[in-house]
Amino acid sequence: METGLIKKTTLRLLMLGTVALGSHWITKINYQKENNMSNQDNKGRVTGIGGVFFKTDDPVKLKEWYSQNLGLQTNEYGTLFEIGTPEGNEHKAYMQWSAFSSKSQYFEGDLMINYRVDDIEALLVKLRDNGVEVVDSVETYDYGKFVHIRDLEGNKVELWEPVDAVFSQFTEGAVTK
Repeated sequence: METGLIKKTTLRLLMLGTVALGSHWITKINYQKENNMSNQDNKGRVTGIGGVFFKTDDPVKLKEWYSQNLGLQTNEYGTLFEIGTPEGNEHKAYMQWSAFSSKSQYFEGDLMINYRVDDIEALLVKLRDNGVEVVDSVETYDYGKFVHIRDLEGNKVELWEPVDAVFSQFTEGAVTK
């Protein structure tokens, strides 16, 4: 992999990380301001960034590079970042960082953002009512529920209702703090 591509990818990911963390704290502040609303009124919304996924020609080498040079504790899936939640510090939450093969069909283009949501079913009702294209049906795993939508410009976006407790069990030595 050429040095220019690594620099470009590193810069892009650092900018995305800054946006993700800033977005998380802004979302947290807005959530706290709105917390005087009933819980039902607050359901079905994005609560932060759940993951940053990007394509590369050699995911294994790139993960090794990030581990060696930037200290990310990577595994076969990438790394998890421990993040705060609107519920407070006693609740651990995670954001996934993953490098995919450039041949992957999991997402289109070079990059996909995954948004954490608090109630995927309630959000889907709102999205369908607003005419948003829902790409697939909700898939449920022990670590959460997933569905894909398209934004106004046709970008595929992943929504994730996480079960963070599952990650807390398996994160020893796998979380970048």
